[in-house]
Amino acid sequence: MAASEVIDLAGKMLQEGASILDIGGQSTRPGAEAISANEELDRIGTVIEAVVQHFGDAYISVDTYHSEVAKEVVKLGAHIINDISGGQYDANMFNTIASLNVPYVVMHVNENKDQMHNVNASTSILPVVHDFFTKTIAATKECGIQQLIIDPGFGFSKTPEQNFELISNLSSFASFQKPILIGVSRKSTIYKTLGITAAEALNGTTVLHTAAILNGASILRVHDVKEANEVVTLCSYLQ
Repeated sequence: MAASEVIDLAGKMLQEGASILDIGGQSTRPGAEAISANEELDRIGTVIEAVVQHFGDAYISVDTYHSEVAKEVVKLGAHIINDISGGQYDANMFNTIASLNVPYVVMHVNENKDQMHNVNASTSILPVVHDFFTKTIAATKECGIQQLIIDPGFGFSKTPEQNFELISNLSSFASFQKPILIGVSRKSTIYKTLGITAAEALNGTTVLHTAAILNGASILRVHDVKEANEVVTLCSYLQ
């Protein structure tokens, strides 16, 4: 996407009420090819600079599991690092985040990058994710990371049934006393379950956003900002 297109999209999202703009240069969809830190930075560096220039007050998150990318994007004006690997794919990430002193999202996923989307359908996912966060939170605290956000990793290395298990039991993560981020927007668990396409999955996304907020989610990572904000507003009256 060209920088001009990014600016148009960012402006639309901010106008519709987005609190954070999440920028990423690498696809993590099943079958996507991993790229190097240098290539990732080449893709997103000018985009971040353009967003900072046009929307100086915007809060920018960068989606990366490379510590070198994290260092550089914070220099460019990013405020938060969103790591889908939860620190598992780069041994330097925790220390880097601690030195940068920025909010850090850790997501649950398989520890082997090449098996990111492999699933174990025979087990309950809830104790697996709880164990991951117990260990990860302790490790990040030991490294000196002060601002941690947890993401159960909806759609990553999990079956649809396990994804629904996470949403239904999201309140159990309150014991970690960390903000919870959820990324369910238009994912395959929704559209495959309903027998529709991703383009038709807005209504299903809204249902799961509602369930997630009522069960304790603090942050929604979305495609459709206006509709997600309506969920947030209405749920605030229910809680």
